[in-house]
Amino acid sequence: MGEFALQTERLILRDWEERDLEPFAAMCADPRVMETLGPVMDATAVAALIERVKAIAAEYGHTFWALERREDGAFLGWCGLIRGQDGPIQGKAEIGWRLAHHAWGRGYAREAAQATLDWGFHHLEDDAIWAITAAINHRSWGLMERLGMTRRPELAFDHPRVEEASALKPHVTYSIGRTI
Repeated sequence: MGEFALQTERLILRDWEERDLEPFAAMCADPRVMETLGPVMDATAVAALIERVKAIAAEYGHTFWALERREDGAFLGWCGLIRGQDGPIQGKAEIGWRLAHHAWGRGYAREAAQATLDWGFHHLEDDAIWAITAAINHRSWGLMERLGMTRRPELAFDHPRVEEASALKPHVTYSIGRTI
């Protein structure tokens, strides 16, 4: 295992490893997973994405970490923190997650996201942690609300890297203030 590992009762958020490429590529090629996130991705694009998140970890000490189940090491997706790149959260601590379809509905996203929020408020100086998603991504913004995040309607925006005609263009913004 790499240098970073954050464990919860059922999960490990950790540095990316070579063994993650195949299951992550399969996950990002799944239309169910990508329906509210953007177009499906091929293995080359996924490999480049992993390299980008690894570079973010090297620069900032945090990223969207690989997510695995503790009991059997199964790859479940990613969860973590980056510096926002777009819209009203540019430069701010941004939480994000993406889970394989087989991992949906089991509370893994909430468990990983809560651990990520806790880690962020213990290790970063930010006063708030932010999240964005496509307005149609009810699953993600529902989780944001279950985590105690507050919708910021005044910060809704059209995502600059999404095609004009796409239903994914309108985005919502959430935040949660420091609790410790």
